[in-house]
Amino acid sequence: MPGSRRSQRQRAVSELRAQGRYGPQLRDVLPAFAGLGLAVAVAVATLAWLYRGLGFAGLLLGVVLLSAVATAGLRWHRAAVRRRGGHYTPAELQRLDDHGLATAAERMLNRDGWQVIAMPEKGRPRLYARRGGRQLDVGFRPADEPTTDEDTSASPAPTLRQVGRAGVDNLTRVVVSRGSYSRTDVLWASRQGGVHLVDGRQLYQWAGGASLDDLGLPG
Repeated sequence: MPGSRRSQRQRAVSELRAQGRYGPQLRDVLPAFAGLGLAVAVAVATLAWLYRGLGFAGLLLGVVLLSAVATAGLRWHRAAVRRRGGHYTPAELQRLDDHGLATAAERMLNRDGWQVIAMPEKGRPRLYARRGGRQLDVGFRPADEPTTDEDTSASPAPTLRQVGRAGVDNLTRVVVSRGSYSRTDVLWASRQGGVHLVDGRQLYQWAGGASLDDLGLPG
């Protein structure tokens, strides 16, 4: 019966969409098509204007300029997609402020399968992440925080002192820095248990595709 076949098709389409296998709907792709049409219209109008004003030389100049703009736009788009997917170059990380670094870390955690919630504390960025039965409390060492000296009897960096006692609430505490940690910091973290320090070198590896587990995150 037609009605029965229609109902079956609707159920099949609904199941495929729920599984993400049916493909985008018109409302999903319409903005992209509209933007593409506008870009083509502007390009054609620009070429026509240059041709009327400068002749063939103007047309050639327009083609060269539009090609350069299109190439730059494509590179920017690819870089933006890469960053949204949780992959950053060292130069890109260095240009970020503390909150931008937290956004990058959130994307990298999502890339690795963690469910992440931003939980800023007193204006400082902080992330809570969960995957399976594992939980992370991710803090960030400010870029302008001075490095502690190498005296093993000294206190660790201020950011580490705020970490608190690890392991008491089943959280692994991760502190991310674009710089380095002193021997005092490393020894202090090793004595706490459940505290993992990510320095600049490890951060670049993480941003390049390695996971925190690859970098020695406690299980």
